Amino acid sequence: MVPQPAHAAGYVAAPEFKSQLVALSGGEVASFYAYGPGPLWIDAGGVLNPAADQLVKLVQTSADDGLDPAALHAPELAQAVAQAEQQPTPETLAKAEVLLSGVFASYVAALRHESGERMKYEASTLQPHFNGAYFALTAAAKAPSLAQYLSAMSWMHPLYGPLRWALVNDPTVTPDARRVAIENLDRIRQIPAQPDGRHIIINAATAMLTMYDGNRVADQMRVVVGKPDPHKETPAYAGYIRSAFVNPYWNVPDDFVRSLIARNVLNEGMGYLKRQGYEVLSGWDGDAQLLDPTKLDWHAVQRGELAIHVRQKPGPRNSMGTVKYEFPNPYGIYLHDTPEKELMQKDDRQLSAGCIRLEDAKKLGEWLLKGNLDMSSSAPEQRFDLPQPVPVYVVYLTASVDNGHLTIGDDPYARDTAPPASSIALQSE
Repeated sequence: MVPQPAHAAGYVAAPEFKSQLVALSGGEVASFYAYGPGPLWIDAGGVLNPAADQLVKLVQTSADDGLDPAALHAPELAQAVAQAEQQPTPETLAKAEVLLSGVFASYVAALRHESGERMKYEASTLQPHFNGAYFALTAAAKAPSLAQYLSAMSWMHPLYGPLRWALVNDPTVTPDARRVAIENLDRIRQIPAQPDGRHIIINAATAMLTMYDGNRVADQMRVVVGKPDPHKETPAYAGYIRSAFVNPYWNVPDDFVRSLIARNVLNEGMGYLKRQGYEVLSGWDGDAQLLDPTKLDWHAVQRGELAIHVRQKPGPRNSMGTVKYEFPNPYGIYLHDTPEKELMQKDDRQLSAGCIRLEDAKKLGEWLLKGNLDMSSSAPEQRFDLPQPVPVYVVYLTASVDNGHLTIGDDPYARDTAPPASSIALQSE
């Protein structure tokens, strides 16, 4: 039998207590206690850290995460923590400590499980991952403040914690708003935490781009995204930006060639192509040849019977503007400059055919390339490779937090299942 000291504070620091935690736990949790720094949830004074109550609250309300509180042993956890707080003996503290660690690891793992509408990823390295209980507990143990770690939900993307706590603490949240917020939390869960890396979040619902250095917002700008049309919406997608192209060509999509360019050539003549800076090519390969547009059957092009390749030369009319940023995706979407700067002043900026137009493409390039974007030359298609690829996550978030209160914004793509924002009362009296 384990000896019973009169004062728990001295005992929890002893090797015997660590051995007791190993014996009470199992698997990776036992490995954490065997090889880690010691108790995670018990302070040096022999009492539970305030983070224990925070975890209890999160688990009890985990339905807001789309999870089952009972599956996370919410009642047992609350009982064990309450007993350890009321009677902090070595036995009650050890039981609470081990249960807290096990439930915490399970909770973190559950939040990494995919559910709901899906984001597509260029590579598996862009997806959220759960590396196991040992690493989840070790990361928590390294936090300067465990309570702050729980408060920020620092194992998640920084967008997650504020919205999640607003659901718990904001008394003005209505059932409809809660439903929308839970859908948004699921969307945020598809973004991994980025504690060390630089990354970009593009919110198609608000048409805003945010640059992150780790978990810190470095800068923001407006963007124009796809129209609210099933064929033109900017999709949820994650990829790596690897290169910038200064003075880019615009390779015109086939449907634009048929519906726009062929029509204008037939209405305005060949002068239209010259005025707009369009060239017709034999293909998209590097050895493609320029074709004589006067020898093409533009009626056949308009009908879709003749496929041709059209590009727009760099210049003031070029739809890509002065720079574009490529990230491989099956949708043919770029981040790029735009000559139509006036569109950035609109409140509703779902106006493109799917690509993402940038308010300040040069600023983004200087951030991506750490100040090395040279735009002094007029040569076309100048390529600048990033020092390392930067992840970009295109998301759709209609819920946010303002001074602790949940706010539901516009739903331009009608992806939320709850009633529109105008019918959701969120303001407190």
